[in-house]
Amino acid sequence: MNGTVIIIPSRLKAERLPNKPLKLIKNKAIILHVYDLAVKSGAGEVVVATPDKEISDLIKSNGGKSFISKKSHETGTDRVFEAFNNFYSSRPAIIINLQGDMPNLDPNAILFLSNYLKKGSCDVATLASPLNKDEIEDKNIVKVITNNNIEKTRFSEAKDFKRVLDKKNNKFVYHHIGIYGFTNEALIRYVNLKRSKLELDRNLEQMRALENNMIIHVGYVKSNPLGIDTEKDFFKVKRAMEN
Repeated sequence: MNGTVIIIPSRLKAERLPNKPLKLIKNKAIILHVYDLAVKSGAGEVVVATPDKEISDLIKSNGGKSFISKKSHETGTDRVFEAFNNFYSSRPAIIINLQGDMPNLDPNAILFLSNYLKKGSCDVATLASPLNKDEIEDKNIVKVITNNNIEKTRFSEAKDFKRVLDKKNNKFVYHHIGIYGFTNEALIRYVNLKRSKLELDRNLEQMRALENNMIIHVGYVKSNPLGIDTEKDFFKVKRAMEN
């Protein structure tokens, strides 16, 4: 295989919202919503990487693919890499790391990201959307700062990722969306780097890439999917999807 794969890391032991993947929206588990939208994107084969048999069985019983990973991973990207390495024998050219907690993501956004990565102009690609005023002070919303106005250029290089904004260098700031695309070589390089200072300080994996001079490009999408990190997030997304 030399195409694109979408790997969704998922586990039950989330600190802020335990059992999150199995919570129901429209009588359907969150992880199934994410799996189905990944398939609908048509960007590539989809697999859920999880240490939990309950998640794996749910995916398989609904006709999907699942890989049982180790329990002891420091990051979701490490779990993605294990599936890439063992399930796919390190063959795919493009690997999409899709977070398992965005059930209202537009499937077209995944294809948009995958197609851009195929151009070979960056190591890692991710997405962003408009930042609402009520999100600016919210530490749960990750902000990305880019070199250029991505509403006009579609993609631009990432300068920084922050949970809390300061008063400088915020000319082009957006709501970061938790999806990452790696080239084959970039993913292998990334997981072999030590966890960086800002990665640990900010609890943001992408800082490891930036601090090691990996090129991250950020693409603009109009839709604003919310990652479910807290119970408040869950009910907000549930209301939006059920209405």
